Amino acid sequence: MTQTASLPAPAASAGHRPSAARRALRVLAILACLPYISLKVAWVAGSEIGIPAGSALLEHRRMMVIANSVSVVADVLVVVLALLLTQAWGRRVPAWLLALPMWAATGLLAPIMTGYPAQLAVALLTGDEKAATPHEPFLDDWVFGVVYGGFILQGLALGALFALYARDRWGRLWRGRLGELSARTSGPGARVLAVAGSVLALLPATLHLLWAAGSTTGLSARRIAERDSDFHVLEAERFGFVVVAATLTLFLVLRRPARLRVRTTLALAWTASGAVGCWGAYMSLVALSPDSDPTKSVPGLVQLSYAGDMITGFLLAACVAAFLKKSTALLRPGAGA
Repeated sequence: MTQTASLPAPAASAGHRPSAARRALRVLAILACLPYISLKVAWVAGSEIGIPAGSALLEHRRMMVIANSVSVVADVLVVVLALLLTQAWGRRVPAWLLALPMWAATGLLAPIMTGYPAQLAVALLTGDEKAATPHEPFLDDWVFGVVYGGFILQGLALGALFALYARDRWGRLWRGRLGELSARTSGPGARVLAVAGSVLALLPATLHLLWAAGSTTGLSARRIAERDSDFHVLEAERFGFVVVAATLTLFLVLRRPARLRVRTTLALAWTASGAVGCWGAYMSLVALSPDSDPTKSVPGLVQLSYAGDMITGFLLAACVAAFLKKSTALLRPGAGA
């Protein structure tokens, strides 16, 4: 690579006005948050709308209030991100301050955007009426459609806005193909982290594959009895995300295969590492939450798979972050590439 790409990033003018398409996407992202936020606020206020009698949610009122309050804050962050990605002041936000919540949002939304439609498709093909919903009373069926539908719209709108924003601000970082990248974009530290993350990924990937294929290794008796098409779809999806995260991150830091586009590799490594790391962290927290019913306790091997996902995702995300940081440094005026 040469220094021809080391031009200053386009500055946002004071009168910057987003295009009609970006304004429409912003409105869609914000409106898609309203059903979820409204439900959560209602539950915090004491409403039981959408919660059937006998639901486990009604057994832990204080925990429910805390969890729903945190969820409201998290979804409000989506609104903030939608505004940031479409306003002039958003161009001046430090890269790390935007990248971290966007990585987390991508990681949490991507599995829902792929997994929920897959569950519904499998349910349609197999005639499983209980697909995409729990076996015991938890939430009314309509809640899942409203909430997950909103998440999918959020992911589509926010993802499109971020892609446009990133193209304008950092598009020079992922031009061309892997073989054209400077060796300085991935130092020995990033390569060590990528290899370590990929090796560590073997454990959760193997477990997810076994469970998706029907193995009961490490599962509790309750979980074995409750398995359905949803379970197998989610385990297959988790396996897929782990494989994509490890493989594409290795491609990125090793700069091979040479003809693979940087943009494609970076996007997949970013998304998959977020899905693995963020959902691993979330499921780890859920698994460690106290429960008075011993049959609901999460077995050690399952907890280990969640922890493996979390650590793998974070390690691989660190490689992606290192690549972006070094690529940015190489594009500064006077930096050799």
